[in-house]
Amino acid sequence: MVKVQVSTNELVAGRYRLLEGVHHEEGREGWHGQDVESERPVTLTRSRLPAHLREEAELRTAVRITRESEALGLVCPGRVSVVIDVVEDKDFLWTVTARPEGVPLSALLGHGPVDYVRAARIGLGVLDVLGAAHQEGITHGDLSPGQVWVEERGGVTVAGFGLMGASASPRVTAPSYASPEQARGEGGGPATDLWALGAIMYEMVEGRPAIRDRGGLEATFRAVERLPIRAPLSAGPLSPAIQGLLRRDPVERVPESVVREALTRILKAELDEDSMPTETLPVFRDLDAPPARRVWGKVPLSRPVLLGGALAVTVVCFAGLTAAGGLSERGTSASGPASSPKVSATPSPTPSASPSSTVAQQAPSTTPSPTSSSSASPSPSHTLTDDPPTGFFRYTAPQGFSVALPKGWKPVRTESSADGSYRVTLGASGDPRTLVVTYSTQLTSDPVAVWREVDTSLRGDSIAYERLGDIRAVTYQGYKGADMEWLSTNDGVRERTFGRGYLIGDHEGFSLRWTTPAADWDTAADRAALTTFLRTFKGGSQ
Repeated sequence: MVKVQVSTNELVAGRYRLLEGVHHEEGREGWHGQDVESERPVTLTRSRLPAHLREEAELRTAVRITRESEALGLVCPGRVSVVIDVVEDKDFLWTVTARPEGVPLSALLGHGPVDYVRAARIGLGVLDVLGAAHQEGITHGDLSPGQVWVEERGGVTVAGFGLMGASASPRVTAPSYASPEQARGEGGGPATDLWALGAIMYEMVEGRPAIRDRGGLEATFRAVERLPIRAPLSAGPLSPAIQGLLRRDPVERVPESVVREALTRILKAELDEDSMPTETLPVFRDLDAPPARRVWGKVPLSRPVLLGGALAVTVVCFAGLTAAGGLSERGTSASGPASSPKVSATPSPTPSASPSSTVAQQAPSTTPSPTSSSSASPSPSHTLTDDPPTGFFRYTAPQGFSVALPKGWKPVRTESSADGSYRVTLGASGDPRTLVVTYSTQLTSDPVAVWREVDTSLRGDSIAYERLGDIRAVTYQGYKGADMEWLSTNDGVRERTFGRGYLIGDHEGFSLRWTTPAADWDTAADRAALTTFLRTFKGGSQ
């Protein structure tokens, strides 16, 4: 590796001529160039040199970068930009590769948002390369649109392997695509690459980054670590996969195999539904088209195409009144937190009936059934909100709402967004049941229609979703609302969820979502818990 001083009017390392700039992003620039000795075309990428590489021996840096790219070139021939030279220039690093086919994705995105089908195709190509790298024990660690080259017919080449080193770096070249763990200085691994893939697909369909560059490394890292990400509005069936990849806890990000299956099914569904060849599908959306309308409880979504139980952590989060204002989906499974404990703190009697056998077993309507329990029979009104039954206590949240909870319960996860929306997951260690309370400031006026859209979005194979009965209009505490109930599978456990959403103003409302193992649904303890929640809940602004 040779130290050089370079300008666009000089040869890089006395050998490589810069011909044309092809992409520019924070911390990275790329050019088409020519090796004047061999006269072959090359691509040169100049990246900000991370601090850990500045302290590393020059020869070791060059050897590692070339070794990793060569190893992946053998595993993914034609899909990885193999490095042929490494050049150091003060605080920057040049990597020289054979010129890939196509154009950088960053240049393609300069024309506007990409159709979700094209985004799925590109994402799948990138995921295949990342999966091969991870099998070899190699993490990219610095993926961004400037490192992805896209061919006209859909092929994908990934550049930049080896820059971060085999051990994950806490600092990266393109901070807008860094994962939260990298932003915190904790380094990363394969899950870091999955976050970057999610951020890239988000930008493809939305036409803007999930996290915008803030003009400096530290400012951008703070934004990555702290700011909520607005749910994508134009992702269509890609939305659950993107949000599953952009979960701030790396343990909770959906795995490669599940994302691959989801993207594959998107492409297959498109082929099945459209007789036109995929090459004729539009590449870009109409930039003047109006954005999809926000709805209560979920981002606009069509044709869910997720497969595999792991995506259950993402899909049903749309049912929780997550206004498009940007609540992240961290910690929300198909029917509660992704890491819910498994053993009930209070043993429940044997279920009296199959949880999915009849509509009569569904969650109570506005007036709970008197057969639930003597303490749970009163109608859910304000008059009894200060009267929790035996075994419960009144919990008043800092956000302002209150509800009677089983003793030992507390908030296990809280999220909020800049528009005032929030979601609080309530539960207890050792108890698989959860109650999720969500407040939103950006709602539409028909709760039944909203649940209908949620129902449509959940009709995929990934969580073995099954709606129970009809979506029911209700009047709850004097407000207009709707109920929906469904079965799903989370980590191999069949669960049953009852959701009630209601409006308290033109754009404001709450959602209560109660989830319990399906086998326990008809127990006296679980019936009493749900009835108590509905009877005692009081919203903070009511």
